[in-house]
Amino acid sequence: QVQLVESGGGLVQPGGFLTLSCAASGTFFRLATMGWYRQAPGEQRELVATITGSGLTNYADSVKGRFTISRDNAKNTVYLRMNSLKPEDTAVYYCNQDRPWSRENYWGRGTQVTVSS
Repeated sequence: QVQLVESGGGLVQPGGFLTLSCAASGTFFRLATMGWYRQAPGEQRELVATITGSGLTNYADSVKGRFTISRDNAKNTVYLRMNSLKPEDTAVYYCNQDRPWSRENYWGRGTQVTVSS
């Protein structure tokens, strides 16, 4: 069983920055694809960014050039650096781990990010 614990959310002004962290328990972290998703009130959950075990990244068009996903396999942790934040980035941000070899998929409980002046 894998547990994912997000941290780093909060209130920030437009144009500001935040870094989210997600600590994962369990084995084979280095092989798993890690991702960040977000869900705004009244909206569906959407992809923000993913990073494979080999370091390949993918971003939603809305965050390209502003957000950076990274991972530290020694710490079983994935990060999301968010720059130039906009009010439309306000959402609950969820960490995800995908294990294609076992078809397992796990979610964290989420961390709130609010961008407002």
